[in-house]
Amino acid sequence: MVVVVKDNDIQIERLELKPWGTNAYIIICLQTRDSVLIDAPADASTIIKRLEGTNPKYILLTHNHVDHIGVLFELRSKLKVPLAAHAADSARLPSPPDILLNDGDLVSLGKVKLEVLHTPGHTSGSLCFKIGRCLISGDTIFPGGPGKTKSPADLRQIIKSITDKILVLSDDTAIYPGHGDSTTLKKERNEFAIFSSRPHDLNLCGDVLWLSS
Repeated sequence: MVVVVKDNDIQIERLELKPWGTNAYIIICLQTRDSVLIDAPADASTIIKRLEGTNPKYILLTHNHVDHIGVLFELRSKLKVPLAAHAADSARLPSPPDILLNDGDLVSLGKVKLEVLHTPGHTSGSLCFKIGRCLISGDTIFPGGPGKTKSPADLRQIIKSITDKILVLSDDTAIYPGHGDSTTLKKERNEFAIFSSRPHDLNLCGDVLWLSS
């Protein structure tokens, strides 16, 4: 567990969980101790232990891939809080979400608000969550490139999501992805500019890097 953000109002913890090295995030309003969990990859006991001393309000999903929902059923049964996801990803979940999230929605957490960004491409229902100058990006954007895509159309879609929803944010936005370490929006904006200035194979997709693809 790593505390990646802490001020007078909010604390954000990152838990990197095996077997896929997936990041789950716990966001806590320090004024009320209300909390939300973002993604449910593995090791439910560790997640529940980290939520002790808080008032869990929601489980939020960035997308429906198995490495992000591995212990979702167990956590729902133990935490008994609403699950929120995008409708386009809900059909492939173990059970339907309680709340369907749309682009621009706000999730209230005590005195803190999370803004929902719909960023399709990695999956059709991929979501990011913006809290102040922090972005929990799921598998939409990583240090050095977008999330993995299955087709050239998906790559075009994820790039549109990144340019329309993420690169418009302030340069000092910190990006916390679904795997690995954080990055900054300024760094990704600069590297994306290099990527977009070069020609690319029309069949490009898969694991793409801004500086070498």
